[in-house]
Amino acid sequence: MSDLHSVVQVVIGPNPPDRLDKALARDVPEGAALSRSRLMRLIADGAVRRGAEVLDQPRARVAEGEVIEIAVTHGAEVDTVAQDIALDVVWEDDDLIVINKPAGMVVHPAPGSPDQTLVNALLHHCGDTLSGVGGERRPGIVHRIDKETSGLLVVAKTDRAHHGLAAQFEAHSTARRYLTVVYGAPDAADPRLHGVRGTNFEAGNILKITTQLARHRTDRQRQAVTFTGGRHAVTRARVLEAFGTPPSVALVECWLETGRTHQIRVHMAHVGHALIGDPVYGGRRKLSEKTLGAGVQACADFPRQALHAATLGFKHPVTGGDLSFSAEIPQDMQRLIADLRG
Repeated sequence: MSDLHSVVQVVIGPNPPDRLDKALARDVPEGAALSRSRLMRLIADGAVRRGAEVLDQPRARVAEGEVIEIAVTHGAEVDTVAQDIALDVVWEDDDLIVINKPAGMVVHPAPGSPDQTLVNALLHHCGDTLSGVGGERRPGIVHRIDKETSGLLVVAKTDRAHHGLAAQFEAHSTARRYLTVVYGAPDAADPRLHGVRGTNFEAGNILKITTQLARHRTDRQRQAVTFTGGRHAVTRARVLEAFGTPPSVALVECWLETGRTHQIRVHMAHVGHALIGDPVYGGRRKLSEKTLGAGVQACADFPRQALHAATLGFKHPVTGGDLSFSAEIPQDMQRLIADLRG
């Protein structure tokens, strides 16, 4: 299966709003089914044009009568069926369910992954109680983590919960912390890092990375750091444990002020501390057996990006109560850390 592509033409009507995103949200044909949040992503991805001009700023001005073209990619149709797949359920009530997703599981069906996804498992576990807001392929899905990333995510079982959770993710009020193993060890004493655009250190040797993120210009499967256009992204990171002398690998805690596609992976690579095992952004670095011993081979053999969504906190979208969950680091990362310590 391959993605399907179409171009949506929008004719700007009289007295347009003073921003591109608002004008498109007002004038886009209803049959295109493009929400304002989807339009914002398409603008950031460079999919919106006025003639030959790419409009990648939501604040761009448009005029009455202008024709704006939006290139839209649609996943090929897939049948979403219930499948009896074991789930690690951390919490469940009438409104939501929190899952500890294993590495290797795709969140929802898509071209290339038509089944055996978290959604297929949820349809079997929850029956017809999942929120319908996400559509047939994404029922209840409020946020995602990558296929090869393990850890926590929350799924809505009612439309009310879906809207309430989505608003919290949109406002960046959820608490999400990740554990990862990276090359090197970010340190405020490293003069190199002070020369990397978009970085600074906060009290407690906390690295703050602030950039824009957008689709890579030539590889549409990747994200890239940019400082013009794209979507605002902020990541903080601190070293929990360093391995080697001088440190050549570290266990790092990252937390998100925003939540963008591949954000931690792209940001850590941007500052020169790519994730161990990341085939897209990490590459392979030469490590010293003299300082790391068996850890060198363990890093070389690690089959996925070493990233785990360890904690998740939010307000219950119906009761308003504070909820916080944690998931133990998975066994493959535990073994990697043990080899690095050894």
